Amino acid sequence: MSRVKTSILALFALGIAACGILATTIVLAWQQLPTLDQLIDYQPKIPLRVYSAEGEPLAEFGEEKRVVLNVNVIPDHLKQAILAAEDERFYEHPGIDVQGIVRAAFVNFVRGGKAQGASTITMQVARNFYLSREKTFNRKFYEILLALKIERELSKDQILELYLNQIYLGQRAYGFAAAAQTYFGKPVQALTLAEAALLAGLPKAPSQLNPIRNPEAAKKRREYVLSRMLEAGFITQEQYAAAAAEPIVLAQDRYRNDPTAINGNGVGQYVAEMARLFALERFGDAAYTAGIQIFTTIRLADQRAAEAAVRHGLLAYDRRHGYRGPEGMLDAKAVAERDWDTLDAQLSSYPDFPEALAAVVLEASDRRLVVWRHGKTVEFTDKALDFVRRSLGAKAPEEQRLRPGAVVRLRPLPNERWELTQLPEAQAALVSLDADTGAVRALVGGYDFGLTKFNHATQGQRQPGSSFKPFIYSAALEKGWGPGSWVEDAPLFFSAELTGSKDWEPKNYDDRYEGWMRLRDAVAKSKNVVAIRVLNDITPAYAQQWITRFGLDPAKHPAYLTMALGAGSANPWEMARAYAVFANGGYLVEPYFIQEIRDAQGNLLLRVQPKVAGQDAPRVLSERNAWMMDSLLRTVVERGTAAAARARLKRSDLAGKTGTTNNQVDTWFAGYQPKIVAVSWLGFSQPRSLGRAETGGRAALPIWIEYMETALQGQPEVKRPMPEGISTVQLDDKTEYHYSEYPPPSPYPPSSEPVEEAPPPNDMTEDPFYDLIQQRRQGTPDAAPRAPVLDRPFLN
Repeated sequence: MSRVKTSILALFALGIAACGILATTIVLAWQQLPTLDQLIDYQPKIPLRVYSAEGEPLAEFGEEKRVVLNVNVIPDHLKQAILAAEDERFYEHPGIDVQGIVRAAFVNFVRGGKAQGASTITMQVARNFYLSREKTFNRKFYEILLALKIERELSKDQILELYLNQIYLGQRAYGFAAAAQTYFGKPVQALTLAEAALLAGLPKAPSQLNPIRNPEAAKKRREYVLSRMLEAGFITQEQYAAAAAEPIVLAQDRYRNDPTAINGNGVGQYVAEMARLFALERFGDAAYTAGIQIFTTIRLADQRAAEAAVRHGLLAYDRRHGYRGPEGMLDAKAVAERDWDTLDAQLSSYPDFPEALAAVVLEASDRRLVVWRHGKTVEFTDKALDFVRRSLGAKAPEEQRLRPGAVVRLRPLPNERWELTQLPEAQAALVSLDADTGAVRALVGGYDFGLTKFNHATQGQRQPGSSFKPFIYSAALEKGWGPGSWVEDAPLFFSAELTGSKDWEPKNYDDRYEGWMRLRDAVAKSKNVVAIRVLNDITPAYAQQWITRFGLDPAKHPAYLTMALGAGSANPWEMARAYAVFANGGYLVEPYFIQEIRDAQGNLLLRVQPKVAGQDAPRVLSERNAWMMDSLLRTVVERGTAAAARARLKRSDLAGKTGTTNNQVDTWFAGYQPKIVAVSWLGFSQPRSLGRAETGGRAALPIWIEYMETALQGQPEVKRPMPEGISTVQLDDKTEYHYSEYPPPSPYPPSSEPVEEAPPPNDMTEDPFYDLIQQRRQGTPDAAPRAPVLDRPFLN
């Protein structure tokens, strides 16, 4: 008996000692626990976000996708799904769930390892903020202590809010709000019960349960969460059945099923990239984690219309020039065996682009083409094959022939119809500004940002062609020219002696000449030789100085006669700023695309205060010059090379100028309504001819027209009153205008007899351009040749 008592006393002593050791260990460990400042003053990594003028999201940049929300805005069914999946007794236990620990210990003992954990939501918060994910007893011990400490200093709702915003859920998404956008493309408040259950199941294994990569595993986990919600009494049997039967439709699936939707790159990506670069320069790497919010000037409806217009213009151009052949080839065996899983995986390597969706050919013959994309089969016959007909049949060139396994592109049409298309090789751009402030309403740098990151709207320097002529004519108005002035439309020839290099014989685009004509008609018909005669009269040096009024860089437009043909360089952004001067009545406004910048808490960091036309923007053209130029440019739209705009838009307040460069390398249309300026361009990234028939009026103008159909909705027509300093005269049964201090133009053309051009000076050393000519002849670059001497066109 004494031995039993002794054993009991010994065990009791050991128990007391063990408890003492454990208590000491806990005290020492507790003292080593970190402070909870990181939780109390929660500063998550919030990505840079870019918004439209209306506050709609355009893009976000950062390693972690995160949307921080207050726990009170999280819908109940999502919170219930999370509790059911992770910690049903969260609001009851003190940070650790003893019942859960006992259950996990028993399962682990039976299975002979650490098969199941017992982490509460509080313990997961402790681990996510302070500890590693390694499965050791030491880490679990500290996790439990931290959980107890967290429960002492934070409320249950504060803990749950930290969990909801911090937990990693795959696809770079941190927190349930970010995951809802990533997987389903919607805010958490719009999640269905089934979608909430799927997200609630992700914390267990975000990579393995990712519905994008492993939809079956995600579906099974969703069913488990729904069953736990049913057991907990959160949902009824009917709700469970309905949610379990609901198909998993991800954001990417909605795009596949709704091909008219914008793809994963989103809308306004070229502007978003411009905003990202601005933020990076201003804030450094902190821009990606500090929650910076950039609100742009982009109007969402305008931006969508601009992107659609650019796509449609490029697809139309591409269609005019024929099918080039399949984009690639998939596994022929998978096609023959109709191995849809393999085909789906292989086809996914060809990303979809708006209105150019990837598909694979299943059957191909002279009369029938059957294609498949992600579960949908489409058949083409008869006229629907016209675009690809040269690539069908055994006689088609091998590299262009369509056969089973060939990758093609589909374009959706109304009423669930489709047409065959291809990704365009050419590129296009559009910039639209508010004419009075310079605020960018829309900007498109190419067919799609996912296809090319190069921004042709701001980075590309191209020859503006005839769209540059209005700046020459604006300068000419100050030298006595007027819309009614006579000018000869006749061939020109400049010898090598005059040019200092080689013979130059500029021609009109169509190589047709009409003799003496009014300047207004020459502008409307975009006569090249007329522009050269006018520039020669006012001198290239004067014109080069004049264009600076429009914000144009004179270094990019050398003072040669070729300036009249737009042989310098500019981009759509610069051209839009320049044309805004005509649109707003003579004021230079600076384009800007950022409206304001705020921090993560919404505090204002920067707000742009633009200079406004008619208020504080500098006047660079007289009111009469701007009005006269507007009159000339309206003629281009009324009955000139841009008459299609008037016919389609049916407005009288449109003005602009087409532009086509030599060999049809670049095509432009720069135009405006007095409140909105827009410039469109189409060409190849690596300059080459678009084709003989491709002009600004055919390639670039349709883009401008389609965009302006949306941009001008609700805009009243504007009629400008004629300012002082302009007189009228009746010519050819029409009212014409001229500066009051100059005599009115003659109603009769000059003599039809040829005008003898003055020969070059005998003593070239007296020519003020002598030194430049000699430099040019010796091969010195950038030397301006002397302009040829021509008789001044008849002005009165």
